[in-house]
Amino acid sequence: MAGGRETCLPLIGFILICLKMVASAKSAPEIPTIDQAYSKLSNSITVEWATVPGATSYLLTAEDGDTVIETTVANSPGTVTGLKAATWYEITIRSISAAGRSQASPPKQAKTVLAAPILEVSSPSSDSILVQWEAVYMAIAFSVSIMRANGLGSIWKENTTNTSLTFTSLEAGTLYTIKAYAWNANRIPGDDSTCNQRTSPRAPANIQVSFDSGALKASFSWARAEGAFNYTVMALSDSSELTCSTTFSSCTISSLQCGTEYLISVLASNDAGSSKSSSAMTLKTVACAPGRVTIQEDPPGHLSVAWSSVDLGDYYVVFVKSDDGLEVHCNTSLTQCNFLSECGFTYFISVFVYNKAGQSPLGDIFNYTTAPCSPEIKNVSRDAFSMINVHWRSTNDDATYTVTAQGEKGLYQCSSTGESCTMRGLPCGSVFSVTAVAETQAGRSLPSYSVPLETGACCPLGVKLYRLGPNGIRIYWQASRGSANYSTDLYGSKGIFTCTPSAGLSFCDVTEIPCGDVYTVMVSPVAKTGLKLTFCPKKIYSVTCSGSTLGMVIYRGKRNEE
Repeated sequence: MAGGRETCLPLIGFILICLKMVASAKSAPEIPTIDQAYSKLSNSITVEWATVPGATSYLLTAEDGDTVIETTVANSPGTVTGLKAATWYEITIRSISAAGRSQASPPKQAKTVLAAPILEVSSPSSDSILVQWEAVYMAIAFSVSIMRANGLGSIWKENTTNTSLTFTSLEAGTLYTIKAYAWNANRIPGDDSTCNQRTSPRAPANIQVSFDSGALKASFSWARAEGAFNYTVMALSDSSELTCSTTFSSCTISSLQCGTEYLISVLASNDAGSSKSSSAMTLKTVACAPGRVTIQEDPPGHLSVAWSSVDLGDYYVVFVKSDDGLEVHCNTSLTQCNFLSECGFTYFISVFVYNKAGQSPLGDIFNYTTAPCSPEIKNVSRDAFSMINVHWRSTNDDATYTVTAQGEKGLYQCSSTGESCTMRGLPCGSVFSVTAVAETQAGRSLPSYSVPLETGACCPLGVKLYRLGPNGIRIYWQASRGSANYSTDLYGSKGIFTCTPSAGLSFCDVTEIPCGDVYTVMVSPVAKTGLKLTFCPKKIYSVTCSGSTLGMVIYRGKRNEE
């Protein structure tokens, strides 16, 4: 009996173990076996295995000794993500069913590939692209390729151990796609990076310039550059820089300065940057209007216009227009022009400078009024009161005229704003030269032609009367210088008695004069025209009747009449 029990107990244990194993087999799926594990991306490993019957999903585990990353997938192949680049991982897999999950499969070693280079790209010129990147962990070389983004053309591929590469001989203004990846020591490529970069455009060509001299602006046009988004025109001078920008192939710059030389260049630009400057060209604007313009009339009748020299000026044109509408001009490369001028005119004067760009802006307009015209003396006369009247012809506006009589006995003047003036106090018996000048705000005219003036035929001096018998009187005087002929008149209550002496004599006899009367005696010069000038002083005498042949003539006084 006892022996039978001992034999029975080990058998029961064995049966229990078998039952446990059978129960366990029914509660979990089979353990899968990894066929291969590999990395195509630097942050993931892909696992392939044979399908386990009854499994509804699979649990992938990646462990690098520091971290454990798990992911559930539906079937083979499956990928574990979130891994570190260039790192060894131990990969295991478990199958999962409704009854539970299996034990881990035998492990498989796999290494993630290298990280992708982080690219920085630029276009330093219109035919090149520069590719740069940071060093990649565990990388020993890099592969970089470039091709047109539109897929046309061939692929250009370069390998390098550097961290930069320049592709040249590219097409300007064209969009390119760049790809790059790193190699490890086993020549296994890592992740690749992809980016697009456009080459910068070429400088615009066939630049045309149209300059508007009146508005001081310039219009520019050019042939469009491939791949250009914008254009910028720059006008650079010693003192300023002017620009205009446009998306079209023409542009206008205003506010240019006269007398300035500009260096013109045109840039094309896109998202890659700007082109090189176009071949610089020179733009010379019109010269500035001349300054320091001076006008003078020397001698009268000759108008001289002068000005300062102007930068960028090739030649000058002076326009002179008189107030009657007549216009003349002169062209010169000098800084002075001379014109014939008329007296008493106002001239309007403007000076322009010309060069290949055109005419300078309008400067100041100057007006200049010429030496009024000289008056023309029409006649000179003397009235009964010994006053000299001078008459002239006036040809000026708002002029004052001054008449001058100059002779050996002095200088006498009179002035008027009309056409005549009167001079008093000229000595008799003298010769004078009479001239007239006009004066306005513009200055003094030249003197008129001179007219000779000889004052009369003066009054005699020392007039005395002597008795000649009972009925006669002799009138005696001293002739003045320059006097030629005289006439004597005696005015009394019984009549007027006149006598004219013979030529060259200084006395005259009046016969048959009644005595006993008071007489007014006047000795008058006689002009060459025969006119008796009655401006000399009168004297009063009484003639008595004494019965004697010598009777007496008594001087009573004189009357000074003019």
